[in-house]
Amino acid sequence: MLLGQRFWTALTCLFGFGTDLPLQKSLQDLDRLPLDLPSHHGARPSRGPIFKPPGAADGSNFTCDYSAMTNWSECSSTDRRCWLVDKSGKNQWNILTNYEATTTLSDGTVVPLTPTGITRNYTLNLTNHVINADGLDFKQGKWFNGQYPGPWIQACWGDTIQVTVINNLKGNGTSIHWHGIRQFRTMHMDGVNGVTQCPIRPGDSFTYKFLATQYGSSWLHSHYSVQYADGLVAPITIHGPSSQQYDIAPDVPLLITDWAHNSAYEFISGADILYPTILLNGKGNVTAFGYSGLPSNLTIPTPYTLNFEANPAKPLKYLLRIINTSFQTPFVFSIDNHQLQVVEVDFVPVDGSYITSHLHIGIGQRYQVIVEALPIPYPNQNLSTVRNYWIRTDIIGDCPDAPIPPGDTYMKTGILRYDSSSTAKPSTQPWPNLDRNCIEEPLANLRPVVAWDVTKPSNNGGQGENEEISFKNLSPKPFPLAGFALNPTTLQNWTALQVNYSDPTFLNLNNTGPWKPSAMVVLEDNLTSTDWIFLQISSIAGTHPIHLHGHDFAILDKQDPNHPTNSFTVQDWFNPPRRDVILVPNRGSVTIAFHADNPGAWLVHCHIAEHAAMGLGLQILERRADAQKIWPSNATSHAIQEANRVCQNWRTWQAACKNWWEGCDGDVFQNDSGV
Repeated sequence: MLLGQRFWTALTCLFGFGTDLPLQKSLQDLDRLPLDLPSHHGARPSRGPIFKPPGAADGSNFTCDYSAMTNWSECSSTDRRCWLVDKSGKNQWNILTNYEATTTLSDGTVVPLTPTGITRNYTLNLTNHVINADGLDFKQGKWFNGQYPGPWIQACWGDTIQVTVINNLKGNGTSIHWHGIRQFRTMHMDGVNGVTQCPIRPGDSFTYKFLATQYGSSWLHSHYSVQYADGLVAPITIHGPSSQQYDIAPDVPLLITDWAHNSAYEFISGADILYPTILLNGKGNVTAFGYSGLPSNLTIPTPYTLNFEANPAKPLKYLLRIINTSFQTPFVFSIDNHQLQVVEVDFVPVDGSYITSHLHIGIGQRYQVIVEALPIPYPNQNLSTVRNYWIRTDIIGDCPDAPIPPGDTYMKTGILRYDSSSTAKPSTQPWPNLDRNCIEEPLANLRPVVAWDVTKPSNNGGQGENEEISFKNLSPKPFPLAGFALNPTTLQNWTALQVNYSDPTFLNLNNTGPWKPSAMVVLEDNLTSTDWIFLQISSIAGTHPIHLHGHDFAILDKQDPNHPTNSFTVQDWFNPPRRDVILVPNRGSVTIAFHADNPGAWLVHCHIAEHAAMGLGLQILERRADAQKIWPSNATSHAIQEANRVCQNWRTWQAACKNWWEGCDGDVFQNDSGV
C-alpha cells in the first residue's frame, strides 16, 4: 500500500504552547486541513523518524520506528499532543486525528488510516507453574513466558502487532484476546474460542496479527473459560499522543487484580476461594487479610513501588496506566495526597478536564492518568517531612461477589516514594470521603477528544435492540453451570450462551439459516458502515461490567434502578462519553451505540468471569454478508485455511478423553459457556 493511501487528514498546530496550557485553548489555534503531501526538492531524506516514545518506561530502550515515513519528524518530545509532523510543518498525526478514519482502495478494500509503522514480533509460551505472588504458593498457576503478570507487549500507533502463541498447558486449550483492540476487519484475530477460532490445543500454536489503529494501554488475556484468572494476563501499550502534557512514564502499566490460591475452575464448580487477596502488578500480601491457619514462615514480597522525584519548585508530571484485570472484583484506586488527571478511558483519549482523588475501576476497564509529584495536604495536615505514600486498591463492597476483608490494611497494595532508598512503610491516611459505592465515574466528566456525532438507530427497524440480564436456576440445566443470560426482551425461551469450541462462528459466515439457540447470535444485517447500532442493556439480576468486542461504544443513557426498560432518553447526541466496558446497574439500564463499520462476529459479555462462564453473553453478527466477502472461502482465504487447521487439531485432541484435565473420569468436557 502506498504511503499516501493510508493518510487521511492532518491538523495544523501552533507550536510553543506552555505545558500548562489546557487542550481547549490549543483547539482554538487548530485548523483542519486536507493532507497535502509536499513535493520533494533536492535530496530526499533516507528514512523517517525513529525515536523513544515519551510513554516508554524510564530506562527503556524501546523505540518507535517510522522509517518508512520519509519527510516526517517526531513532535511528541516538545508537545505530547503531537505525534508526527511533516517537514512543511503543516500536517500532523496528533491527538485530534480521527483514529477510526478509513479509505477505500481501487479494488474496494476498506483500510484504516494510520501512520506507517513496523511489524512488532512477540512470542507467548503458555505453561503450568507454581506462582507465589503474595507469600503463599498457588500450585495451579498458568503463565506467559515464565512470568506473572506476562511480558509487556509494546507497539507504536500504526504498527502491526504479530504474536505467536504456543500452548504448552496440560489438559487445557487456549485462545488469547486483545482486550479493547478494535480488530478492524480482523475479526479472526480477536481470540475468542467458539466465536473467532477454535481453541489452540496443547502442543499447537497460532499467530495473531493485527494493526494498531488505536493508542493507549490495555491488557491481553486468555478467553478460554475462566483460565485467565489462574495467571494468563499481561499488559499491552500502543504508544501515541496525549491530550495533556506529562514528563515521564515511570513504569509498566499498573495491573490490579483479585487473586486466589486454588484454580478459578474449582471455584466456578462450587469450591470456596482459598485465601483470596489483592495484587498490584503481581505483588500482594496474604497476611494482610486476617486469615488464620497460614504457615508461619511465609516470605512476603516487597509491595509494588513507584518512585517519584521530589522537586517542589518544578514538580514533574507522571503518566500512569491503570488496568483492572480481576476475576470478580471492582476497585477504587487512589494514591494518598495525590490527584489523578484522567487523559484516557479504555482506548478513548479524553480532554483531561476531569481531576479526581480516586477512580472506580470495573473489571476490564482502564484509565490513563497524569499524577503531579506535588503532594496535596488534607485539612490541618503537614506533609513537609513525608516521603512515602500508600497506593490503595479498595474493594467496592456493594457490587456483587466482592466481599470486603476485615481490617484496614488489605487495600494498601503499593507505595509511592520520593526517596527511592527508603524502606519505611508509609503512615499516610486515605483521601477523606472516598466513595466506595458500586458506581461508574461521572460519565459527563469523560469527554472524548475525537467526537462522535450519533444519529438515530438503524438496527431492528430503527428501534435498536433491548437486551436483559437475568438469572435462572433451571432444572435440568442446558449445561452444568448455566445460570445467567443476556437475552433479547422479545425472546420467549430463556437461553444462556454456550459456544461450540469445535465449530466457531467465523467458519459459519455463510450460514443463512437459523443458528443454534445457545450460540445467542443477534443478526445486525442490511446495514452500512455509517449506520448506528443501538443496544439497551438492562439488568434484573445484579450489577455487571459489560464489555463489547470489536468496537468502542457511545454511552447515550444510563438509568437508575426501577426505570422502565424499553425506554431511554439520549443525554448527548454529539460527543457522548465512550468506552468499551460499562457498568450496568442492578434494576437499571444502559443504552449504548456504535457504528456498523466492522463486519464480523463480536462477543458482548459480562466481565465477571464467573458470570460469563455461566452464560452471560451474546454474539453480535454484524453485516454477515460483508464479512463473508472479506473471508469468502477456504480456497481463497488464508485466514479460513488457518482457522480450519487449528480446528482440526483441536477436534483430534478433544476427541481423546485421555487428554482432558480430568482424564476419562470427567463427566463432560465443557461444563460452562466456554468464554
